[in-house]
Amino acid sequence: MRVKSWAGILAVMALAGVAGADPAVQDRSALRVPGGLAFAEFRGYEAWQPVAVSQVPEGLKLIAANPVMMAAYRQGLPADGKQFPDGSKIVKIEWAPRPNPASPYPVTVPGALMSVSFIEKDLKRFPATHGWAYAQFLYDPATGAFKPNGTGSECGYACHTAVAAQDYIFTGYPKR
Repeated sequence: MRVKSWAGILAVMALAGVAGADPAVQDRSALRVPGGLAFAEFRGYEAWQPVAVSQVPEGLKLIAANPVMMAAYRQGLPADGKQFPDGSKIVKIEWAPRPNPASPYPVTVPGALMSVSFIEKDLKRFPATHGWAYAQFLYDPATGAFKPNGTGSECGYACHTAVAAQDYIFTGYPKR
């Protein structure tokens, strides 16, 4: 099923992220990708501003950014030769797609939470990856808990080299 309205799905996904939060399920502050980023480094990500949504065959993703990265997006990044500043952080929240049974027309909305992925820029901490570090935490709906996926802060770097000219960031900031 194709998404009919990106603005509509963005709003639904943002609400799903807020409404689906249950802080009693797991203490995320101790979670860390082995040798990599910690979940705690991204406190407050649930309130970050949406950048865009993306759809893959297996999921719907909300991409949101912290205020540092949002300011860079509003200045036209990612763009050839321009760099995001240190302190830029982004989150990708991925859900399984499901049809909305209440809608009078076909529309796909977030279903079960699948994963939360983070990207952070800090040139001093991560010089080998042009300042970028990556972490993914898979969500298990049966236990209501996250678990780290992969090892090291460079675990997403290889994929992102395809967009090196855009400072290793795939998602642009679409017109609103």
